[in-house]
Amino acid sequence: MSADGEVVPLQQHGMVPASLREVMGQFATGVTVLTAGGDHGHGMTANAFSSVSLDPPLALCCVARPARIHEAILVTRSFGVSLLAADQQNLARYFADRTRPVGMAQFDRVDWVPGPQTGTPLLVGALAWLECRLTEVYHGGDHSIFLGTVLTSSRGTNRDALLFFAGAYHQLAPPASAVRSA
Repeated sequence: MSADGEVVPLQQHGMVPASLREVMGQFATGVTVLTAGGDHGHGMTANAFSSVSLDPPLALCCVARPARIHEAILVTRSFGVSLLAADQQNLARYFADRTRPVGMAQFDRVDWVPGPQTGTPLLVGALAWLECRLTEVYHGGDHSIFLGTVLTSSRGTNRDALLFFAGAYHQLAPPASAVRSA
C-alpha cells in the first residue's frame, strides 16, 4: 500500500511471487557434512546448520525424518559436523548422492578421522569440525531439529569456504585483510 492508501502491486517494488524453496535458495549458506558413527554410521550434505549458543556451547542441525542420518543421530545420540572448504565440492556432491554405499562403507572413499569424543567421522581438509552430543529433538514440520551440546571444536588451516546459493556451489575466500598470519 502506498502512503496515500493506494494498493501497489508487488512487482512495482521488484517483488515477484515465489515458492518457499525459491526464496530460501536466495539465502547463501555454508555447506556441511553431518555424520554419525558406529554401527549406524552415515554422512549427509546439509546446509541447515547453525550455532545456537556459546555458553553453553550449542549447535543445531535440521534433518528430514526419512533421511538415513535421522535414525543414525537418534540411535548414536551424537553427530559430527564438517564445515566444507571451497575445494571440497566433490565431498558435498558425494554425501548428497543417494547411490553411494550405506553405513560406514561410504567413508572408505574419503579421508576422515574419528572424532576424539564420539568417534564420528570428521572429514579431513574441512574448514572446521564439531562433535555434538544430542541434547534435544524438536519437531519442525517434515524435519527434526537436533540440538547438540558441542563436545569438541577445532578449525583447520584452509580459509576458503564452500557456499551454496541459488541451487549451485560457490567458493568464497576471505578478504586479504581478514587472513591472519600464523
